[in-house]
Amino acid sequence: MPGLSPAEVILVIALMSLVTYVPRVFPVLILSRRSLPEPVERWLSYVPVAVLSALLAPALFSPQGVLDFAVHTNPFFWVSIPVFVIAILTRNLFATVLFGMALIALFRYLLP
Repeated sequence: MPGLSPAEVILVIALMSLVTYVPRVFPVLILSRRSLPEPVERWLSYVPVAVLSALLAPALFSPQGVLDFAVHTNPFFWVSIPVFVIAILTRNLFATVLFGMALIALFRYLLP
C-alpha cells in the first residue's frame, strides 16, 4: 500500500480533529442556554464517580490482570482503604492525595 501524500496526511488530521471536536462541543453549545431537569442533573452528577470507579477498580483489584489481595504484591489495594476513609471524612482532595502518597511511601519503605 503506497504512503499518503502530505496533503492527504493534513486532510486526515483535519478530519480526525473535526470528528473529535464536534461531539465534545456540540452538547455544550446546545445545553449551555438551557437548564436540565433536576433528575437529569442529579443523574449526571454521578457520572464522574462512575468513570473514576471504572478506571480505578482494575488497577486496585487486579494490577497484573489477576485478582490479587496480597499485601506484598498489591499494596495499592490496602492503601486505598484508609485513603477512602480519609476522603469521606475530610472531603478534601489535597489531604486525600497527600495521605495516599505518604501511605504508599510508608508501605514501600516498610515492605522490601
